[in-house]
Amino acid sequence: MRERIYQGSWSSTDRLKMLDEAANQKYDLIVIGGGITGAGILLDAASRGMRAVLFEKDDFASGTSSRSTKLIHGGLRYLKQFDFKVVREVGKERAIALKNAPHLVYPEPMLLPIVKNGSLGKFTARLGLFTYELLAGVKLEEKFKMLNRAQILAKEPLLKSEDVLGGAIYTEYRTDDSRLTISVFKTAVKQGGVAINHCKVIRFLKDQDRISGVIVEEKSTGKQFEIRGTIVVNAAGPWVDEVRNLDVAPKGKRLHLTQGVHLVFAAEKFPLKQSIYFDTKDGRMIFAIPREGKIYLGTTDTNFTALPDSTQIQKEDAVYLIDAFNSRFSGARLQLSDIESGWAGIRPLIHEEGKDPSELSRKDEIFESASGLLSIAGGKLTGYRIMAEKIVNKVQKKLESSRSNKFQSCKTKSIRLVGGDFENQQEIIEFGGIQLGEAKQIGATPSQIHWLVERYGRETEKIIELGYQIWPLLEDKTSVLKKAEILYCIEEEMAMLPADFYIRRCSGLYFKLEETIEEFHAHEQWFLDNNSYSNDFMKESGYAFLHEADKIKSALL
Repeated sequence: MRERIYQGSWSSTDRLKMLDEAANQKYDLIVIGGGITGAGILLDAASRGMRAVLFEKDDFASGTSSRSTKLIHGGLRYLKQFDFKVVREVGKERAIALKNAPHLVYPEPMLLPIVKNGSLGKFTARLGLFTYELLAGVKLEEKFKMLNRAQILAKEPLLKSEDVLGGAIYTEYRTDDSRLTISVFKTAVKQGGVAINHCKVIRFLKDQDRISGVIVEEKSTGKQFEIRGTIVVNAAGPWVDEVRNLDVAPKGKRLHLTQGVHLVFAAEKFPLKQSIYFDTKDGRMIFAIPREGKIYLGTTDTNFTALPDSTQIQKEDAVYLIDAFNSRFSGARLQLSDIESGWAGIRPLIHEEGKDPSELSRKDEIFESASGLLSIAGGKLTGYRIMAEKIVNKVQKKLESSRSNKFQSCKTKSIRLVGGDFENQQEIIEFGGIQLGEAKQIGATPSQIHWLVERYGRETEKIIELGYQIWPLLEDKTSVLKKAEILYCIEEEMAMLPADFYIRRCSGLYFKLEETIEEFHAHEQWFLDNNSYSNDFMKESGYAFLHEADKIKSALL
């Protein structure tokens, strides 16, 4: 590692120091699991004044929280299951997410066609959308509109015209799930929380049969640390039952894992005019969404019985999605060979005897073991904040019952995420224009600034400042902003490994597979030079990143 150019507030180069400090503390709360649920819990707890620390065995958002449909949506489909509480909760949470992270959450008009022999008729679609908007408290300007057959086909000419009867257009919100998770973590750290990735909880500490802490193993050194805490919350997503097994074998309710697959195509192969939500011949609903010059299609919902780490796109899932598309659209016929990239994610649902995967509720539940371990599972990306509030309320009650000091009440409804200090979309556009002017002297292009603002919001200013700082140090001036972005993510977003950056910090591997692999090779040495770990370890990590890329490519053959 060369001398540090810049020292950030949440740096991967400081992880070992942070672990040493954590081992000398006693925490109110220890959180296991670095997905969106764990991030939300850490933010809520820290903002109430609790001493809280979180450990993630891989990277933040490396599981389900980077492999969703990438929508902050209100769960229209759950009306079919009469899950009114889920629809009401997550519908209201959408508005909070938009207010607190407007640079990451964007309104997305969604077309809902009604077709011959489909699962929705004009009456049921109108009733469903009306009920959904009533429960979710949808804003007036985002209310649905019913459309006739000609209007639907004008908005999406690729639909098979002979099947279309009419339809509707309503509003969903799109996001970058891993960026949202990282931003919640950054905000939690700013509030005083401690979050450390690539540290696996391998054992619980117990005093008189009550959990009193954890032993974690750090990835780069294999060194183990004892961390003491009053309460431990297990928010490990698909690994919740695995963590519960470290305590005692789960009894009663357990996880039911299902897999959701998404496929990515070039827009030229799948030239949709806008996002669309359509039903399949078997009655399921599928999204097709434009993003960054690509179209992604998903999702499946199938039982998953293997280890959560082994998730991978299966040919039958890809065939199912492509057949579903080809049965509803004309003028563009997709084939397996057209797939450019994709991802498979695991949903940690609560098992309900006799129900198919698509029928399982998305509600969250909290389990408590005899030793005091609290585990939370289920839920949706959209409802992460309210899930966190529920479990931190429980934690607070337990903590206050045994001590005199009181904590503050939940305030996450009004906490802006780092980088999200904007009042509206116009302000974001104007900010981008100003930053383009600021960065012209280091060769910034409009597309580069747009890329940064959509991911980092007002933190783009810091990345541009870093660009000016490293400009004199670089022989090759063509990629200064990318190098500044990498450096920023190492120092301000705990990016330890190449995969942390290329998969979770910028989602490049899923939407620009070949370009991202080329970019990794071009900047590998820069990543090595600005990290604190041994070159051998970092090179092995680079091979691991390339293996992940190969895994995606091989699944598509």
